[in-house]
Amino acid sequence: MASIFTKIVNGEIPCYKVAETEDFLAFLDVNPNAKGHTLCIPKQEVDKIFDLDETTYHGLMAFSRAVALALKKAVPCERIGMSVIGLEVPHAHVHLIPLQSMDDARFIKKVAMTEAEFQDLAKTIQAEL
Repeated sequence: MASIFTKIVNGEIPCYKVAETEDFLAFLDVNPNAKGHTLCIPKQEVDKIFDLDETTYHGLMAFSRAVALALKKAVPCERIGMSVIGLEVPHAHVHLIPLQSMDDARFIKKVAMTEAEFQDLAKTIQAEL
């Protein structure tokens, strides 16, 4: 069965898209640790990041870097944290999280945002790419 991320890639589930290439997709996390929390994924469904072939792995890192640079311009923060963590979705993904403190990286505290806020933020980040 396809992961929720594959369903997003296939357009079966909507997302707040930030960036997209032929091989990768970045979208806002709908349960964010901080405003701007973004997920970067390969479009190909592979469960574990280190199971990606080397070309896809390096491509995901380069794509994530480009998104992180745009995110830093769009969301004021001390830095952009990057994490590869989680067992909930069996699809390799990188979390990019604007950090004000280490609490933002702990996956305990969540930020509530409206649909309009998500849409506006996605457009703001897109404009920085």
